[in-house]
Amino acid sequence: MKTKQIKLLGTLLLLLCLALSTAQETKNQAYYVHEDQVKPSMISEYHAISKEFSEACKKHNLQDYSYNVAATNTGKYMSITPIEKFADLDVNVMAPLAEKMGEEAFTDLFNRFNSCYDKHGDYIVFLNNELTYMPQGIDVNTPGEDYRIWHRMNVAPENIQKLKGKLKELKALYTKKGAKEYYRIYHNGFGNMGDYYLAVISAKDAQDLARKTAESDALLGEEGEKLFQEIFKYVSSYTVERGRMLPDLAYTPSK
Repeated sequence: MKTKQIKLLGTLLLLLCLALSTAQETKNQAYYVHEDQVKPSMISEYHAISKEFSEACKKHNLQDYSYNVAATNTGKYMSITPIEKFADLDVNVMAPLAEKMGEEAFTDLFNRFNSCYDKHGDYIVFLNNELTYMPQGIDVNTPGEDYRIWHRMNVAPENIQKLKGKLKELKALYTKKGAKEYYRIYHNGFGNMGDYYLAVISAKDAQDLARKTAESDALLGEEGEKLFQEIFKYVSSYTVERGRMLPDLAYTPSK
């Protein structure tokens, strides 16, 4: 049994290394995501603890670690950290913070975090440059546009390449029409169950998003409507979540 477990672990590590290597070759940025599914009654408490954690990182100038925070209207809080290589995951970036805060205070902070949710976990996603539509340059940071909508398109393995092909066509159509509704496409990496593409759109608020979408739909016209129908032929299930980035809970070290 132990031999099988070791072989399985080795296979998983190899797959992750290959995934990161492929991403680097295609210049697709990898992101490590920690997701907490916060209880509705604990959202205010969780937010306060997250702010406390961010302030502790700033106070002690924690190096070699940065993250952004996104929250959905379903209670998911996602801490998002860019990574460049597999070895990044092998470094305990919290060790210096625990030392500076003191083990007791550090442990207490995370114990209070843990009381806010019953489920949490980690996974990796890749920003797909080939499919992303941001003609002025790809950037996940959109100052002044912290509102977000996430369109998740789950896809069966047999349809991954077909869906990817249609998403290429979508980008080409947006480019031809000069659409002002920009979007980023992510795809699943290590730690996810199932395959999916995730389209993320930024806006100032819900009203701004609705305006952008309406203008884009009108611009794409029947050609766009037909293409979206073709896209969804290859989507096994589809979900939409709304929320926003929370810059007050994010952290970037000062040099």
